[in-house]
Amino acid sequence: MGRHRRRGDGRGYRGSVPRVRCRGRDVLTTGCSDPLLTVAGLGKSVPGGRRLFDGLDLTICGGELVAIVGESGIGKSTLLNMLAGLDSADEGSVAIDETILGSLDEAALTDLRARRVGFVFQAFHILPYLTLRQNVALPLALASTDRRSIETRAQDMLDRVGLGTRGDGYARDLSGGELQRVAIARALVHRPALILADEPTGNLDPDTAARILDLFAQAVRDDGVAAIIVTHSRAAAAIADRTLTLTADGLSPTA
Repeated sequence: MGRHRRRGDGRGYRGSVPRVRCRGRDVLTTGCSDPLLTVAGLGKSVPGGRRLFDGLDLTICGGELVAIVGESGIGKSTLLNMLAGLDSADEGSVAIDETILGSLDEAALTDLRARRVGFVFQAFHILPYLTLRQNVALPLALASTDRRSIETRAQDMLDRVGLGTRGDGYARDLSGGELQRVAIARALVHRPALILADEPTGNLDPDTAARILDLFAQAVRDDGVAAIIVTHSRAAAAIADRTLTLTADGLSPTA
């Protein structure tokens, strides 16, 4: 198994600016000698044989936010699932902190995700039998037994997404936009090294969306997180260090 190293202090950065290959072309990115996420030669087909994408290469550094755009049905959500090890590739590899996800058994992969990855799903996946505070606290509960600090951190995240007074409520009490904010709080609560967000502002009004985007930007800027946001939102893409377009040929820089 590869090494697991804590990112976040920005010390991987160097003065030079390396190039990242995306389907035969070079994409300039903020230089770092030690990428947090490395994707090499990734290919994926769906049942029936349709090819989603082929030969996809990408590296992302701590302290970098990347937006991925593309047509509906092109495979953006599938790509995020593959980056988190929730779906497998037909060929190629995904590595987080030099650990190749395909080399891990299910227990080790689950542990890596719990410690290192924050995922915002389009479907939210808020557990209906837990309070909202308990839902947000789940990633912390898997790694710590200090109940007081867990509850304090979960409450802080609810405050930051504008739901501080709703912690004792349940999913049935919330709108779609409010559920999305709970999902975002849960994804950020354990200070992951890598954030993968699938349309994180899709159900939010413009003011709330701006507030949520500020949270992502702050995590990237202050904690050295690497973040990928799949989005159709121009506002979300505008805060990114890079915006890439996904097509059947892989990733390319957005014009």
